[in-house]
Amino acid sequence: IILKEGTLVHSLYGRIIISERHRHRYEVNPKYWEALEKAGLIFSGISEDGRRVEFIEISNHRFFLASQAHPEFNSRPGKPSPPYLGFVKAAFNYSIERSSKGSA
Repeated sequence: IILKEGTLVHSLYGRIIISERHRHRYEVNPKYWEALEKAGLIFSGISEDGRRVEFIEISNHRFFLASQAHPEFNSRPGKPSPPYLGFVKAAFNYSIERSSKGSA
């Protein structure tokens, strides 16, 4: 999977090329890619052959990451997969932010 630089998923993995198990039951029709990008979706991970969308994000959302991959298969005790660790960190930071606003 080739990750787009400057995206959330790229920052989570810290590299451009990753390998994850995946199962393609649903795909984004390439004829709609341009319209979806204009509407705000970011295709942040594409298959190496450039034919399939692997990760999608919404840039103006705190943490919106959709994936065809199954990063949970690479998670191990003490070494969670980057998307899951990123999600937990984002949720924790959001909780802290809400708590500090409520007590101010």
